[in-house]
Amino acid sequence: QVQRALLALAILLEMLQVVKGRMLQAMHKGLSRQTHAQANVRMVPTYICSTPDGTEKGDFLVVELCQSHVRTLWVTLLGDGNQSPQVSYKIFNLPQDIMQGKGEALFDFIAQCLRHFLEGTNSLERRLPLGFVFPFSCRQMALDKAELISWSKGFSCSDVEGKDVVQLLQAAINKQELNHVDVVALMNDTVGTMMTCSTSEQPCEVALVLGEQWAPCVPGWWVLGGLRWCSPSPLPADKGTNSCFMAEAQQVEMVENSSGRMCASTEWGCFGDDGSLSDILTSYDQNVDQESSNPGVKRFEKLVGSLYLGDIVRHVLIALATEKALFIGSNVAVLRTKGVLKTQQVLEIIDNVKGTYEARKALEALGLQPSERDCGRVQQICRAVVSRAAALCAAGLAAILSHMCQSRQLEQLVVSVGVDGELYHSNVRFRDILQNVTGLLAPESVVTLLPSVDGTGRGAAIVTAVALRLVAQRRKVDQVLAPLLLSHGDLERVQALMRREMELGLNQEPNASPSVRMLPTYVCGTPDGTERGEFLALDLGGTNFRVLVVRLTQHGIHMASEIYVTPIAVTQGTGEVLFDHIVRCIMDFQLKQNLMGQVLPLGFTFSFPCQQLGLDKAVLLSWTKGFSASGCVGQDVVQLLREAAQRQQHWGLKVVAVVNDTVGTMMACGYEDPKCEIGLIVGTGTNACYMEEMQNVGTVEGEQGRMCINMEWGAFGDNGCLNDILTDFDRLVDEKTVNPGKQRFEKLISGMYLGEVVRHILLVLVEKQLLFRGKPCPKLQTRNSFPTKFLSTIEIAPGGGACRVMPPPACVMGMLMVPLVWGSDGLALLQVRAILQDLDLQASFEDSMLVQEVCQTVSLRAAQLCAAGLAAVVEKMRENQGLAQLAITVGVDGTLFKLHPYFSQHLQQTLQDLAPNCIVTFRQSEDGSGKGAALVAAVACRGAEP
Repeated sequence: QVQRALLALAILLEMLQVVKGRMLQAMHKGLSRQTHAQANVRMVPTYICSTPDGTEKGDFLVVELCQSHVRTLWVTLLGDGNQSPQVSYKIFNLPQDIMQGKGEALFDFIAQCLRHFLEGTNSLERRLPLGFVFPFSCRQMALDKAELISWSKGFSCSDVEGKDVVQLLQAAINKQELNHVDVVALMNDTVGTMMTCSTSEQPCEVALVLGEQWAPCVPGWWVLGGLRWCSPSPLPADKGTNSCFMAEAQQVEMVENSSGRMCASTEWGCFGDDGSLSDILTSYDQNVDQESSNPGVKRFEKLVGSLYLGDIVRHVLIALATEKALFIGSNVAVLRTKGVLKTQQVLEIIDNVKGTYEARKALEALGLQPSERDCGRVQQICRAVVSRAAALCAAGLAAILSHMCQSRQLEQLVVSVGVDGELYHSNVRFRDILQNVTGLLAPESVVTLLPSVDGTGRGAAIVTAVALRLVAQRRKVDQVLAPLLLSHGDLERVQALMRREMELGLNQEPNASPSVRMLPTYVCGTPDGTERGEFLALDLGGTNFRVLVVRLTQHGIHMASEIYVTPIAVTQGTGEVLFDHIVRCIMDFQLKQNLMGQVLPLGFTFSFPCQQLGLDKAVLLSWTKGFSASGCVGQDVVQLLREAAQRQQHWGLKVVAVVNDTVGTMMACGYEDPKCEIGLIVGTGTNACYMEEMQNVGTVEGEQGRMCINMEWGAFGDNGCLNDILTDFDRLVDEKTVNPGKQRFEKLISGMYLGEVVRHILLVLVEKQLLFRGKPCPKLQTRNSFPTKFLSTIEIAPGGGACRVMPPPACVMGMLMVPLVWGSDGLALLQVRAILQDLDLQASFEDSMLVQEVCQTVSLRAAQLCAAGLAAVVEKMRENQGLAQLAITVGVDGTLFKLHPYFSQHLQQTLQDLAPNCIVTFRQSEDGSGKGAALVAAVACRGAEP
């Protein structure tokens, strides 16, 4: 009979794996907005988004509402890693009529206790923040806002359920004229346990409460019936079990617009209320449940909670006594009384040294006459009950750890778990089973169990301190980032300024000094799909250049290309040497493609500053990108190419157009979409072009038709018109460039500069002790140590939803968006930390979040400014055509647009806000500088046909 009982209480490892899986399912149900209302494991958001960093300091009040008393505490944190807080407290007996009377009377009583506690202190001299420990089921909406769902533990105060208990307490405190006391945080005991176990070196991200908690024996007073006397021993707090952990915030779906992490209180005591634990429940558990005050609920708690273990053992003893396997000849009627065997006695009985002695003492105290064998069997049963409880707790803990590991996309989770409760503190066996079984069920986790000290008191003070620290830091961070935040009005002003500069650039009035040059390109048409034939393209924009042949047929575009290297000796030699080298490469390409006998039109993409005087005539203004070939500046680059062809006796070269990459991008997309009349580059640099009415182009003769205008908008603001939106960070970046005061718009938008803007912001945050704990960052002091590619990596979308524009289909603003899931907060923040480690920076989770926020702020501003410029263009085109609504396509290229997870989405949304009468489709360009140049040549040839 005894073996059957022990077997019934044993749970195999395979079954514990099943329990872990069911707990995971229950957790996911509680986290989901759709299924939260039906969940037994509620996964309640606590709005605690950070663990202590050890810098918390100051005086804090705590009020803890317990089952039979109110405890008030004064906790002083010294900023020493919370290692040695100074704590004093008083205990006030809670009368029964208060527990079951009016809600107003309860909160008035709590406030009176607080007033008594503060009497004789100098607390009136400053404001005091207060943390409120309220261990009842609440619907929490903020750290300082929670509505009571239902009372328990003998409380039934009227007119409280459904109301904000923080507001009720604050009102009661104010009635006591304690106007200097502010309730800033509400929490349960589990969260406090996690907080007390966190240190700056070893943050604690999980907490378990396993049974009755104990407040420490520190100097204080207990107030009973008006009499005060010193508490001689630790004071018991509430019984029960629960857990909490730092979850990825976007998975806590009951909270809107959250990021980073948030502590979720699992409320796992109700796990199994839906029947998911029925296959491990024994008849002993059923009996305990039936005689409880809440049959059918809190099934998990009744298996592992210290309130119930003694009664489980009691029912096993009743069954075995009935079968005459125990206490033969004794009257066991006493065992039928609930609560006669305490959990603390059970824990004493399982002791290896004095266990059988404790068993005899407990049983004889009940009037039983146990034999030596009875005492040994009772010890076995107690061990089985406690071991099962520990194993089930381990299964629940393993579910939490596996969830954390999976949601953070880690191969291994290294985590500290704070534990409180008599089951853990009082028994080595329980601790060992909890540790070992957790390791078996969650082998991907390396777990350190940490005993908690006064999670309900000191822990509540730390929660309050962390909340205030975060508020103060948030205020300072907002002050640093505020100049980078642009309002709708700011963007409308930028749009209006761009429009004004465009008009000035087009008209070229004698006294005007427009920063947007609005250069004519002499490209007077876009592809219409009828272009046919073979065309050459030459793409020269760096030390490598390409030669292409593009074949346009009724079945589409076919291309072949080859990349050629330009040696430094050539790029820095004479112009003749450079262009001779280019022509020889063209000849080599034509020979390989069997094109030597043909004379093909050639489009020349020349990505250096030029003044264009015709479709096939462009005067080089200056070399960039490491080129310095002599005899070229001030010369027509097309003519230089033609003269080189003559020197090489290559008579089959017919250059018909010279273009830049922005025009090529528009033309490449225009072949696929006839509505594409704008080109946009957002990469290392930025520029835009569009089709303008000839009658508006004052720099070129003629009134009929249209012409593509190369805006050269990177210089927008060089005349000072954008000075009011420039920040100190922008000025610091500009000062260190090769062209200070020039290309101001480009320095706000393009990939060459955004990383530097971020780097300067991070340095200021470090200086203000808001980042990396103010520690010096030598590598971060180095110019260009934080490249813009880091922004794309760091901003990989938390929770997905980034929209990248991909052809086909085109991504139409305001219509179909193409969602690409980039990863979770955990993955993104791991990448942040990896990047920062490369810079020799040891970043905390909060540091990583702040770096991510800075990157998001800078890239958002860039996208918004780009949208403001583009809004000026599309609105001008709409007005030119006299349309109420314009539908148009933008051909776009550039690494920032293509690779940044959010840039395109922010650009499109802001453009929609600023130009609501324009339906803008973005089409990503494929090889604008190659295919686009060939299409310019094709359109030119089409226009030349009779």
